[in-house]
This record gives sequence, C-alpha cells and structure tokens, in this order.
Amino acid sequence: MRSPATTSSSSSTSNSTSNSTDSTPRPTLPALSTRRAVLGASAAVAGSALLAACSGSSGGSGMDHGSMGHGSTGGGSTPPAPGGYVDPAGPEVRAAEAARKATGPVSEVKLTATAGPLDLGAGLTARSWAYGDRLPGQEVRVTAGGTLALTLANHLPQATSLHWHGLALRNDMDGVPGLTQRDVAPGASFTYRFAVPHPGTYWFHPHSGVQQDRGLYAPLIVEDPREPLSYDKEWVVVLDDWLDGIDGSTPDAVLAELRGGMGPGAGHGGAGGHDMGAMTPGSPAPSGSAPSAPSGPSRMLMGGGGSTVLGKDTGDVAYPHYLVNGRTAQDPSVFTARPGERIRLRIINAGGDTAFRLALGGHELTVTHTDGFPMEHARTGSLLLGMGERYDVLVTAGDGVFPLTALAEGKGDGASALALLRTGSGAAPTAATRPAELAAPPLTADRLRAAGAAALAARGPDRTLRIKLTGGMAAYDWAFDGKPYTADQRHPVKAGERVRLEFNNSTTMWHPLHLHGHTFALGGQPGGARKDTAVILPGATLTADFDADNPGLWMLHCHNVYHAEAGMMTVLGYQH
Repeated sequence: MRSPATTSSSSSTSNSTSNSTDSTPRPTLPALSTRRAVLGASAAVAGSALLAACSGSSGGSGMDHGSMGHGSTGGGSTPPAPGGYVDPAGPEVRAAEAARKATGPVSEVKLTATAGPLDLGAGLTARSWAYGDRLPGQEVRVTAGGTLALTLANHLPQATSLHWHGLALRNDMDGVPGLTQRDVAPGASFTYRFAVPHPGTYWFHPHSGVQQDRGLYAPLIVEDPREPLSYDKEWVVVLDDWLDGIDGSTPDAVLAELRGGMGPGAGHGGAGGHDMGAMTPGSPAPSGSAPSAPSGPSRMLMGGGGSTVLGKDTGDVAYPHYLVNGRTAQDPSVFTARPGERIRLRIINAGGDTAFRLALGGHELTVTHTDGFPMEHARTGSLLLGMGERYDVLVTAGDGVFPLTALAEGKGDGASALALLRTGSGAAPTAATRPAELAAPPLTADRLRAAGAAALAARGPDRTLRIKLTGGMAAYDWAFDGKPYTADQRHPVKAGERVRLEFNNSTTMWHPLHLHGHTFALGGQPGGARKDTAVILPGATLTADFDADNPGLWMLHCHNVYHAEAGMMTVLGYQH
C-alpha cells in the first residue's frame, strides 16, 4: 500500500484540490521546519491576475533584462516575442496546451511569498524570504492529467516569479520575467494555471535574480494515477545550501562579491583553490540589482579539496550551513517508519552552488527515476545530485536509527547535511557521521538507462545546436559562447524537429545545465537517461537530444544561480 506524506496547510499558504479522486488522508511530514507566521488573516491572497495573451508578436522584447528577471512591472501580460518566433501566449502555445487534454482534477493552491524569521534548528534563526511559514515551502501535490491553478501573492519587497522546474507546461506559465511573463510586483498577485501531463518529482522557485538562494523553493509532486511502483511510505527530501540572514549575508551581497572577481586587487585575496588558467579578466560585470558592496563576511570559496567526480573547482560559495528539509545537521529532521517497510525517497537538490553526494547509512538505494522519468532500476550506495537534479529511489528500511547524509561535494570535510530515518530505538547519529556508502564513487546520470516509454524514439537529429560554455572566476563572466544573456537571444528550432544539443565546456568548472519545458536523452542515445538538468564536467562535451514538441521561448541555463545571473543563460526559440 502506498502512503505518501505531505505537509499540512498554514495560515498563509493553502493547498486544496477540487474534484479529486484521491481521498487518502495525508499525514504530516515531520521533516519540514516552520517559522512564526508574519501575516495574519488580512494577508490572505486577495485576488489573482490571469495571464493575458499578448496582442502581437512582431515587436522586440517587451522588457530589457540582462539578468534572471529583475524588473518593475506588475504580473500580467506576456512580453511580445520578436518577429518570426512563436509568442509565449500565441496560438501555437494554446494549441499545444489543448492537446494535453487535461481531464483530471483541478488543484487550486494559494501561495504567499513573504519575509520573516526561519527556524533552522538548534536555536539558529535566519531572517529570509519564504513561501508561507515553512522551509521548504509547502509541498504541492497534483495528479498527472489534471490542472494546477496556483495563485502567488507577492508580499516581498521586490518583484518575483515562479518557475516550474522540469515541467513540460505551456510557455506563458514558465515564469521567466522579461521572456514569458511580466514580473509579479510587490503587493500584486498572479495565477499560474496549466495542464500537468507527466508524473514525477519536480519543484518550483523564482526565476528572478538570485532569489532562489533564499527560502523561496518547494517540492511539486505529480502523482501517477496508475502508479506502477509498490511502496509503503514516501519521504520527500529537499537538499539546500544556506547563507541568507547568517551574520548579515545575503545572496545579492554574495553575487556582488563574486562579481568583483579574483584577479589582482580582488577584495578577498588571490585565486585560492580556483584554477585561473582559462579565465579572461577585464570583462564588465553584467547588469543586475546586486548591492554595490558586499555585506557580512566573505563567502567566496577559497579551495575545498576538490572532487574526484567534479574536478578541482567544485563551487564558488562557502556556505555556513547545509540543510535537509530546512534543518541543519545539528538538529536534523526525522522520518519515522517500521523495519521492513519499503520507502520511496524523492530527492531534490534545491541548492544554489552545491552538488551533494548522498547516502542512507546501512541501506542500498534502488534508483527508479531521475528528473521525473523512469529509469531501468539501478542499485547503488550513493548518488551525486547537481543543483536542480532530482532522483527517486527505493529502500527497504532496516531496524534502528540511520543517517541520511548529504556531503557538499568538494567543499571540505565538515560540509554536510543530515536527516535521520528512525525505525526503532537507538542513539541518533551525529553531524560528523559519514556512512561507509559514501566512500565508493557515487552513481551519476550517465550510467542510467531510460525505461520503457521514457526512452526517446530512435531518430537522427534534424538540427544540431553547438554551444560553448565560457568564462571564469577572474572576471566572473560566465556565459554561453562568450555572450552574457540578453532577453533577445534566440537559438532557433522548429516544431517537430529532433534537436541535438552539443555543449563544449571550455571552463575549469562543472556546470548543471537546465532546459525549460522539455526533457532530453543524454548522450545522443535513444536509451539515454531522460533529463531536464544534466552535469557537464570541466573540459568535457555533453550531447543531449530532445524533440521540439512544446512551442514557445525556452530558457537554457546553468543552474548554479550565480553563474546564471552572471550571464550563463540563453534562449531556444521556436520559429513559425
């Protein structure tokens, strides 16, 4: 029997589903931290602004955004697409949405983005931004084949947005300000409404500046009405790296420090552990809303030991804390089960700059899905997750108390997150615990094979897009093909094509690459793992094939939030 766990609703966030066929009571998941509600009844969602179709597609971009979506407009109509390209709210997009034939239940959700204190455990409180009164934000569950109608009320001091990471949804609901929608202004609300065709483990977060590296993220679980897996309980595990509100740190201040570069005269010394060989100094910093000077202590990662998997340079930011479901390793969240029960873990890396190597002490992991799509089952002791990646695994619970340890890959011996699986009596493992399973090389996506209908049909590419990853730490000039992102960039594709993406990483760092609105097969192979986020190693080439079956303007970017905001983003645009 399957018994998935979800979070309970709060005063400022509610999740109600109409016409649902699932009446199973959902127990409270003990793994999510809460904070004091900062909004009373008067802060409930006051209304919504439905996305209006744009009236034309011949003009230029409606907004000039050189970053991930800073702007001053309210939520509302979609910015127009340049001439010759499909408009995010155009007839092609509406036809694709109609073809999804959403006949299942409608899940109506109200969500409030607001500022306030977050309890991270062990007496540690950080003031940050979050959804409702919890970290991560309240889990949203919908049924594949149904519709999600989520109204976001923005009570933040800045404009914001919501991106639905991994979903093949209608383009005007993808949540990229300046490209597919207008910003949701402070004090405004906006309703995202779209069909949800594919089951799996997903999540949502802003696509506005470096807001994702605050507390603005939450799981989105799309349940399969014909679930083929058999399991007793479900454990949603969200990994994160945390600095916001700690000793005066903010993500914007960290970005300002990083943009200062690591060349001569940099504020915090030399290159440390970073390889300067491929870096190009002298490029101007991209525009954005980061403050002019950093606040708090330096968060620049000055070496961390490197990684046997990812290489010497594993990240840019040294975080003071690493979290599982909003809790530090000193006061971890606890998931309870009975010995012998089969547990499905849905694991999400919501970090800004950190890959995690994860293991459950004393247990073997059976990988069943990655990025929402089924894989041929593979057994492993540990997994490596880049930012934005998700894995579903099955475990059979032993008897006792077991550490779920997530090492911050390559960021030092003490850099880790922890949660506990408790099925019996015994002392709880400590933050210093290192399960033996972490010693062996972790499983990575290139070793997985798509299962059944998830495998991409055999077909040669109709179009090949070759993209070079460029930049480095010296000038913090991360980009594709040496061109920092602007909203008018287009890599053209046409509906019906099989498109091959060939990435050449000329940098000395690894990058998690994320494509919006589609999944691709790794390695240019029909049986390659189906992914929407994939790791490319330094100096390596990554090949990924996808079918152009979802018209619109779609972001392609590094999911290191600081690399993306520096300019490592571009757009795939469907031509008429």
